[in-house]
Amino acid sequence: MNSNTKHIGIVIVDGVGFKNFVLSDVLIQLNAQFKQVTIFSGLPKDVYTEFLQDGISVIELPIYSETGKAWFFRKLKELAHLQSHKKNNAGIRYNLLKNKNMSNTKRGCLTRLAFAITSVFNSERWINRFYAVQEKTFKKHNIYKVYNEYLKQTNVDLLFFTHQRPPYIALLDSAAKELKIKTTAFIFSWDNLPSKGRMAANFDCYLVWSDLMKKELLQFYPNVKDSNIAVVGTPQFEPYVLERYEVSKEDFINKFNLNPNLKTICYSCGDVSTSFNDPLYINSIANAIKSKKIPEINFIVRTSPAEDGSRFKEIQNIYPNIKWNFPNWRLSREQHPEIWSQRMPSVNDIKNLRALVSYVDLNINMCSTMSLDCMIFGKPVINVAFGSTTNKLYHDQKYLKYSHYKRVINSGAVALAKNEDALIIAINEILSSPKSRLKQQEELLNIQIKQPLVGTSTRIANKLGKWV
Repeated sequence: MNSNTKHIGIVIVDGVGFKNFVLSDVLIQLNAQFKQVTIFSGLPKDVYTEFLQDGISVIELPIYSETGKAWFFRKLKELAHLQSHKKNNAGIRYNLLKNKNMSNTKRGCLTRLAFAITSVFNSERWINRFYAVQEKTFKKHNIYKVYNEYLKQTNVDLLFFTHQRPPYIALLDSAAKELKIKTTAFIFSWDNLPSKGRMAANFDCYLVWSDLMKKELLQFYPNVKDSNIAVVGTPQFEPYVLERYEVSKEDFINKFNLNPNLKTICYSCGDVSTSFNDPLYINSIANAIKSKKIPEINFIVRTSPAEDGSRFKEIQNIYPNIKWNFPNWRLSREQHPEIWSQRMPSVNDIKNLRALVSYVDLNINMCSTMSLDCMIFGKPVINVAFGSTTNKLYHDQKYLKYSHYKRVINSGAVALAKNEDALIIAINEILSSPKSRLKQQEELLNIQIKQPLVGTSTRIANKLGKWV
């Protein structure tokens, strides 16, 4: 079947999805591969204006408010998945623990009931039974009827989900199946399979980053067929090989007002929910510079795009020598149940990010994907995690036990600092020998991403074309 005569729908749920699938070349390549492209968007329609070409249209999806019954059976499905895979999996166990609710509210009581039920009934068969009832409940929702009508009107031949987790995409998948439209999903992030809850739906086909991710998909979703999985890499890193995002080192130095004669450290923050200790780590580095425990150096902090940077005001006042990169992600709308999802990346921020990972001499972060970003450019990385069960800090050392990050630590591709003294030692060692872990980094990247960055979007579009 010739995909050049076909119509593809692409579901983009949030600002990160916009970054990965619009600011890469995916949308361009889909437009070249298919006769028509329709974006089904969880973001306001107007954010796409400057990126649309002939043959591409946008439908802004109305916000889905989940009913109590749909929530309960979704919760049963998700908890059953976590219960069934918690053995020998720290990430799953921690996420299961996060779901606990001891409040005396109706939601709290129902959550405890769901835990009790799924502690016994958590096989794949039961998971699918819970989903079948969830599906029956949301099919009665007005939004389901709206989504169904959108698919009828557009008459798409294939529906491609750029994320597999947001609950409302289950309605789109179900409506597509009712209309005999094939669905495929991209596994969004490297930790989604080994540490997160159940996918929103049972899609027909899957695109994954690597052979490792394919193995994980088959492990956690035994009903998925090997032949319905394709290894394509990820567009998350494709801007690093696209000429339009390239910035010269001179422009980078001028942009952040750096001393060109000094080396540069970048600390990359997470968001407050997972990386609460960021201010502590920034303070430790800044103090080490001030007390000359590490050489004089440029110090840049990049905050999380999911935040506004307000939690770092005090540090800004104490250490005026720190250069700050607050990602330029504007809030596209305020009235939304998941406000962080509505933060929109800018082209300028992609350029800033690429410049940072290209030109810094060392990156420090708390178990972040930024470790991979920097390894792509052969830059050394230190992971910091001071918080444990034996001190009063936020317990971020738990993330070292997550299977996806345990692999990073065990690979030797990063240095690990569990206290301030270890951090200072690691910084000095790496600045003296920046290429000492390069081989381990290359091996890890081959496992995690597998495919070359050049041509990622083309591979994705070609595979979707074949699956029509």
